[in-house]
Amino acid sequence: MTLLENISSPRDLKQLSPDELPRLATEIRDVLIETVSRTSGHLGPNLGVVELTIALHRVFDSPVDSIVFDVGHQAYVHKLLTGRVAEFGTLRQRGGVSGYPSRAESEHDLVENSHASTSLGYADGLAKAYRLRGETDRTVVAVIGDGALTGGMAWEALNNIAVAKDSRIVIVVNDNGRSYQPTIGGLADHLATVRISQRYEQVLDYIKTSLSHTPLVGPPLYETLHGIKKGIKDVLQPQVLFEDLGLKYLGPIDGHDEQVVESALRRAADFGGPVIVHAITRKGFGYALAEQNEEDCLHQVPAAPKVAQRVPAVPRPSWSDVFGDALVDIGARRPDVVAITAAMLHPTGLGAFARAYPDRVFDVGIAEQHAMTSAAGFAMGGLHPVVAIYATFLNRAFDQLLMDVALHRLPVTIALDRAGVTGPDGASHHGMWDGSLLQVVPGLKIAAPRDATRIAELLDEAVAVSDGPTALRYPRGTVGAEIEAVGKLGRMDVLARPASGSASDVLLIGVGPMAGVGVAAAERLADHGIGVTVVDPRWVKPVDEAVIGAAREHRLVAVVEDNGRAGAFGDAVARLLRDHDVDVPVKTFGLAQEFLDHGTRDAILEAAGLTPQHLARQLTEAVARRTPEATSAQAVPSEGSSAEERLAE
Repeated sequence: MTLLENISSPRDLKQLSPDELPRLATEIRDVLIETVSRTSGHLGPNLGVVELTIALHRVFDSPVDSIVFDVGHQAYVHKLLTGRVAEFGTLRQRGGVSGYPSRAESEHDLVENSHASTSLGYADGLAKAYRLRGETDRTVVAVIGDGALTGGMAWEALNNIAVAKDSRIVIVVNDNGRSYQPTIGGLADHLATVRISQRYEQVLDYIKTSLSHTPLVGPPLYETLHGIKKGIKDVLQPQVLFEDLGLKYLGPIDGHDEQVVESALRRAADFGGPVIVHAITRKGFGYALAEQNEEDCLHQVPAAPKVAQRVPAVPRPSWSDVFGDALVDIGARRPDVVAITAAMLHPTGLGAFARAYPDRVFDVGIAEQHAMTSAAGFAMGGLHPVVAIYATFLNRAFDQLLMDVALHRLPVTIALDRAGVTGPDGASHHGMWDGSLLQVVPGLKIAAPRDATRIAELLDEAVAVSDGPTALRYPRGTVGAEIEAVGKLGRMDVLARPASGSASDVLLIGVGPMAGVGVAAAERLADHGIGVTVVDPRWVKPVDEAVIGAAREHRLVAVVEDNGRAGAFGDAVARLLRDHDVDVPVKTFGLAQEFLDHGTRDAILEAAGLTPQHLARQLTEAVARRTPEATSAQAVPSEGSSAEERLAE
């Protein structure tokens, strides 16, 4: 039995001798590499914090002492040390271990919010709460990366922590020089200087060793030099950034030397007030493939294929890649187009644009709010910025979009990657809020492409808008098959019409990739005598008023979208029809307004009823309720129907 298999809680970890810890670290890395390579997940970040996490759980008493991981993607080691070794093989699988801290899984998991730069705010509030409750022996530990320290929230929290002298907070800066890619900005340059500087402790050790052997003058001179330690620190490394805030600072230390980290954490815990422990680590440490990966040190790896294909299929491009290629083409024609990202150059597909136009791409670090207001400045200066961020992170920049961009009617285009259900990253990564939030922004236009051709088409239209902001939202994963239009309805694409002689029963409006789901559902419904017109709106805000006349020609309007139902495109369609006294009922299909668990995108959409089979069944029932005499004998499409067999081919 391995050492790791014998650890069911941090108490067991504390019983190990220091000599056993390197073996434990090796076992943990073996489990991480084997599991994540099979299930997908964040490999590089966790390989880099093995010794750091071991030390945390040997020094502090979780869950009495609260450990808050910023973002939480680096908490796999924490999970292994808190009783989840047996279940770890289910990582990021539906019903299995979450890829982020999960309060439902363990009392050791406190914060589930996997948006960056929040840990210090949580720590500030927790420590003050414990003090007010009289629980003065409890320590709060915040583990934050140098990438997350580029976020404004972290510095707002530091500003408050610095004056809370009696708050028992230990801030562990996991400094690997990266978030997804290398960390950038002034703070990054500061920490990089620390990483390459000789440690002042080593200099002091040298002075002490050398001068102690010098007769008479040696010891007194050493004490004098030790008294000006602060000055030596200023000369040798610029950690005064933290100390000038009034925060006790320890480091920098080697984050892969468990004993050194443990010693520093014990000193920090004994201090009784806010302390920063600065640990230098290497992302992907201990695994050559990760350490040598220049793009992101295997930050996140996909699951290995379950079955090897005899003839490798031609890989389909991702939505991000198609967006990136389209932006490069636009950049060649439009020298005024610039790109902005918040620490996600490659994940959002901007790598190609950066290679083609390196002086026209700006990575602002994990700072979505700044990205949006900076984009407003670019637009005021006569350029057209394209801000590429994950849809879920737009939440953080909503005020800036509303008041800094939209209020001034500025031509800023927002590319919302990973919109809708994202899959195994869980609740805080699903991009299911933007479709509702953006509906309230005056003057904003929103596009949702259904396939690769429409990404290029709609992005081109978006950057041509000069009197206000635009947004383009698209999902995670590979782009599906092209769906050609069979006609136009206003500015919308008609993708399918009822067969000749059939009634016009349902006007089915499918948003973005849901347009393909609508076409497949229409085929099933046609087999049961229900006539469906399928429309892709292309632009979901404002709603094309051609919907009004089309709705009057059908008995039911249905809207399908990969977004929360409340306040989204479906509600906008229903409101438009009410405003024009169109009495045709409207059914909206989307995601429930709840925090969705992790799982594959397909499994989550299936559970939400956003598949051709579910949609066809519900629309059949809806039509039947309105014309029971005509449809009572019709069977609901089943799994074995000829329509489904045809769709599966």
